[in-house]
Amino acid sequence: MKHLKRALLPALCAAVLCASLPGCSIAVGNGKRIVRISHAQSETHPEHIGLLAFKEYIEENLGDKYEVQIYPNELLGGSQRAIELTQTGAIDFVVAGTANLETFADVYEVFSMPYLFTSEEAYHAAMEDTEYMNRVYASTDEAGFRVLTWYNAGVRSFYATKPLYTPDDLAGLKMRVQQSPASILMANAFGAAATPLSFGEVYTAIQQGVINGAENNELALTNNKHGEVAKYYSYNMHQMVPDMLIGNLKFLNGLTHEELQIFLEAARLSTEVELGEWDKQVEGAKAIAQNDMGVQFIDVDIQVWKDAVADVQQQMLESNPNIQELYDHIQAYNAQYE
Repeated sequence: MKHLKRALLPALCAAVLCASLPGCSIAVGNGKRIVRISHAQSETHPEHIGLLAFKEYIEENLGDKYEVQIYPNELLGGSQRAIELTQTGAIDFVVAGTANLETFADVYEVFSMPYLFTSEEAYHAAMEDTEYMNRVYASTDEAGFRVLTWYNAGVRSFYATKPLYTPDDLAGLKMRVQQSPASILMANAFGAAATPLSFGEVYTAIQQGVINGAENNELALTNNKHGEVAKYYSYNMHQMVPDMLIGNLKFLNGLTHEELQIFLEAARLSTEVELGEWDKQVEGAKAIAQNDMGVQFIDVDIQVWKDAVADVQQQMLESNPNIQELYDHIQAYNAQYE
């Protein structure tokens, strides 16, 4: 993959530079507009498979005008950089976590709140409330991009080079968290030394001892091979944080009404495919991590972990009033699926 990145980088940089200049557009030989999508995951990840469905639907319905190109594995840069490129129109779409959106619209900070959702059912129901979420998605319009849909990124837990049974076991450990003030607050409240890093840096950082572990879902162990360097995965289940498909607003506004509807339907379809693929892959990832990589999965007393961050929710609500409405909306779904 490193050789592939080196081989592709000059061409990609040229394409990105051209796309960022006024009057410069990228097209294939037959004049089709190239639509570039960046994401951080591997080609086998559910998000990539969902994006393949997005590509297929666009090209089936608008294949005379558009060719969709998907760049996985942070080939166009880490999530924050790719968002900036999407802002400028250098690329058209990027998949990024809500933590990366907090600096553009602070309402997204609510998703970094520990134990925000009380069940996966409540999480899915809240995210599938499209009418409400579209209001949230429009909050980044001033930044030049808009979320089209969400992807399930599972339940986040800690994994490390040593077993973690209670928050006390995190004392003195440097743990990678998403680049989000709320995620840093959470990890520090657990007793860890929060270390924000780009996702693509995690494997090497654990391998070299720069950090002692990270927090993510089970697929990070296998798709990103973190299970090779972190052998203990503790199910403290502190967050359910979606990933978002983000589109350049100028590109979206430049589509005809019919074209926009096709892109929106492609986004909806990609979520449907991703959700189904996610459920298939999680159990498989756990089996591979356990049997082939030697990862030990640890069930913990979740209430002990909840107690350690009991004040964090209130601190976040007090410091950022813009999350209160969405927080209350989510609590209604928590009550419904309690």
